[in-house]
Amino acid sequence: MAFSFTRMMSSRNTATLLASLGAGTMATCYLMTDSNILSAEERRKLYPPSADFPDLRRHNNCMAHALTPAIYGKLRDQVTPNNWTLDQCIQTGVDNPGHPFIKTVGMVAGDEESYKVFADLFDPVIKDRHNGYDPKTMKHPTDLDASKVTLFSHVLSLSLSLSLYLSLSLSSDLCTITVPFHPQITNGVFDEKYVLSSRVRTGRSIRGLSLPPCCSRSERREVERVTVQALAGLKGDLAGHYYSLGDMTEKEQQQLIDDHFLFDKPVSPLLTCAFMARDWPDGRGLWHNNEKTFLIWVNEEDHTRVISMEKGGNMKRVFERFCRGLQQVEKLIQERGWEFMWNEHLGYILTCPSNLGTGLRAGVHVRLAKLSKDPRFGKILDNMRLQKRGTGGVDTATTGDTFDISNNDRLGKSEVELVQLLVDGVNYLIDCEKRLEKGQDIKIPAPIAQFRK
Repeated sequence: MAFSFTRMMSSRNTATLLASLGAGTMATCYLMTDSNILSAEERRKLYPPSADFPDLRRHNNCMAHALTPAIYGKLRDQVTPNNWTLDQCIQTGVDNPGHPFIKTVGMVAGDEESYKVFADLFDPVIKDRHNGYDPKTMKHPTDLDASKVTLFSHVLSLSLSLSLYLSLSLSSDLCTITVPFHPQITNGVFDEKYVLSSRVRTGRSIRGLSLPPCCSRSERREVERVTVQALAGLKGDLAGHYYSLGDMTEKEQQQLIDDHFLFDKPVSPLLTCAFMARDWPDGRGLWHNNEKTFLIWVNEEDHTRVISMEKGGNMKRVFERFCRGLQQVEKLIQERGWEFMWNEHLGYILTCPSNLGTGLRAGVHVRLAKLSKDPRFGKILDNMRLQKRGTGGVDTATTGDTFDISNNDRLGKSEVELVQLLVDGVNYLIDCEKRLEKGQDIKIPAPIAQFRK
């Protein structure tokens, strides 16, 4: 039958037949012939970019706000060395118009080169998500010296002066007042009446291998092999074991998920539409030290997710372990002939543009029964560059009076700066909570500058 169709198409009456059927049918018939099977790239070129431009009229994400017909027309037929396309980058943003709790980015990278090949779209998206950071002209700082984190910074001094602000005349120079801080807070340890747990995480990608949305099975398995071999070299309190998801029972997996140590199979459409769940659970796993305070997820949203965590409020200890572990992991990776993706403008390269730079999210689970009901709560968080989530993660609403509070920024500030801002901000929130418990007033702090001047 296919032979007959091909013979018919090659006859001298073909032109008359196709003219009567129409151009669209002509294209379809052409694609159906045995001898003229087209690649996806060739098929795309049958239609102008305007015919492929996505309908984004109801969308509210960074990609939808930045993508124009002109940009799409310029980039649609471009591909990275790994054959990753613009349409693959934006698919998650096209399929997910908005998120109920946060403004999403709406696009992902398939490889390190995506950020260069599709820079005309990635750059404005990055600028939007990262509060004005310009990847064309600005350079990202990196600093993993945990000893620099203190508890008395210029931001915190505003918090320390809050009670004085409410009781002294405005003629006082509050910026020069020296006030000892609450004695229960020392060297980054929060008041554990309010803070239940502390955590710092980031991601790292191995140069030369495609990112999770684009990687082949072999590349994913190579990420696992390289990472596991390197982690075997960790010693002392960082020494531990690797557990492959493919070798775990469902009961073992669920227990680790319930304990907040392990990631679950992606079910969020933000991830599944970005091709993150392919071949599950092939090549995925969890490494943790013996105390389960230093963890590395392999092949979830990024090649690796590095996490330092513990119960209670000792953020300084959590960050110290995070920096030490991350530096040792990088050294072990390099000893095996690999390196992490990094450049001076974007910092560490990760799958989602929201995690570029440090990729760092320092957070606590904190009880704020009074402050969370105050109408100024949201503005305080905004001005201190903090964000709140449900304790179950980005896709969960807040319930009760316990919140996941973390830094909002990733790019343009160093790891030390971001953890310091989190420490300062959480202590400000706790200070406000204590004042409200006493029936006293609180103030909204001035906005924090985004970048160094």
